[in-house]
Amino acid sequence: MGHIIYGSGDRLIEVDDRTLAHVKTVVVMKLRRNESFLLTWVREEEGVPRRMSLWLHPSIPLQFEFETAERIERNKAWLEELMRTANATGDLDISAEPLHLVHESTPQSAAADHEQGSLR
Repeated sequence: MGHIIYGSGDRLIEVDDRTLAHVKTVVVMKLRRNESFLLTWVREEEGVPRRMSLWLHPSIPLQFEFETAERIERNKAWLEELMRTANATGDLDISAEPLHLVHESTPQSAAADHEQGSLR
């Protein structure tokens, strides 16, 4: 499991590395455009699922910490769905990779292009 560390480190969101790679790509694209937005996830506290949200702003420090050093190939369809939803609702919801999306992994070079903001 990797982590998203927000602000001074008092907010730590635990996310599996595959999901984290996809979320990182979308977050970086939105913040490069100077866009603020919500990041939402579900965590369990004492066996009870709770929905949490953070308002992400380009001026607040943000770190992505992966459990492994290996680069993860991205599912292009999932990236597009995450970006579409984030743009439409203003809320990037961290959830498991949808089974209905065909696994269209992008080569690492294409994934780097996505991180540079070419995905709309």
